Amino acid sequence: MKKTFWALAIILSTINLSIAQTKKEKFLAELQQEIQKEKIPGCGIVVVKNGKTIISESFGMADFAFSVPVNDSTIFSINSLSKIFAGTAIMQLVEKDKINLSNPISTYLDNLPAEWQKITIRQLLSHTSGLPDIEDTENGGLIGGKGEEFAWDKVTKESIRFKAGENFDYIQTNYVLILKLIEKISGMNYLEFLQKSQFDKIGITNEIVFGSSFDVIKNKSTTYSYYKKDKLTKKYVKGEKLYEISEEFSPIVWADAGAFSTVNALKKWVIALKSGKFINQKSIKEMWTAVPLNNGKYKGFGGFLNGYAYGWPVIMRDNHPAVAPIGGGRASLIVYPEDDLIIILLTNLTGSSPQKIIEKIAHHYWE
Repeated sequence: MKKTFWALAIILSTINLSIAQTKKEKFLAELQQEIQKEKIPGCGIVVVKNGKTIISESFGMADFAFSVPVNDSTIFSINSLSKIFAGTAIMQLVEKDKINLSNPISTYLDNLPAEWQKITIRQLLSHTSGLPDIEDTENGGLIGGKGEEFAWDKVTKESIRFKAGENFDYIQTNYVLILKLIEKISGMNYLEFLQKSQFDKIGITNEIVFGSSFDVIKNKSTTYSYYKKDKLTKKYVKGEKLYEISEEFSPIVWADAGAFSTVNALKKWVIALKSGKFINQKSIKEMWTAVPLNNGKYKGFGGFLNGYAYGWPVIMRDNHPAVAPIGGGRASLIVYPEDDLIIILLTNLTGSSPQKIIEKIAHHYWE
């Protein structure tokens, strides 16, 4: 009887292993098709299912010119994925009763323009504040081109774009104020707070860093694009030639953008977040719930990214809902809570839209 039991157990285990291997092969085959289609120079992929890492792979070149391959140590620019650290930091302060998200930002920060003072922290987190933008979206960097103080002074003199809560407008000013709030309430430099309250708890030292793309950082991948700005039309035109991208992220915007990370460091961070190491499950649920506009409707980036929470774009739908932070058109991290599934895809190609790639291939591991 015992021999029969163990024989069946071995057979079932072999079958399950075979099924899992087939899933992985199909998933990676579809991924490689997308990599070739988008002509992505290099990328890293991680899949975590039911708390276990089932895929961790690297493809292509971190530096195309010098034929440096992507590996586990490669650091990618993740741009706006930076907001997930800021959103979590805010919820950590909420849990300590240091701030209330329904309070106006003027409750905590002084010397704000009169039009800004009634805007709530929740409206800043969800990009529904109506504030003017401190980012120079046409030329990169901050408006004015004369540094942080000049840009801050300039943006505080501009009029608000709409009444808070009336619309969704994805701008850097919101998270500049979030950074100022975190520093004011915590009494620490922003990066110091992140290191002590998040990264130190999971043993991350130099795998997640902040700066600009031209900073010299060990193992950092070059960032690329097939788009080049036409000098006459000022529009970006896609071609066949690969160009290196140079982006500046001033410290004042680091709650919004400017993070660089390995795939495995992000994996470690998200697993820790989901397990409650940073904030409790109630706070996670709130942080991942889309914020409605004043009229009760929801807005996001469009398409399947149809809502926005606290630094986390939301995929609102009946089947396989998710939160899907994206960065620079080249980095994405999607968490499917009901499927207990995390997929992280970091690339070094601007415009590769990895969130769309993940959505195409995630079905292999949906429940």
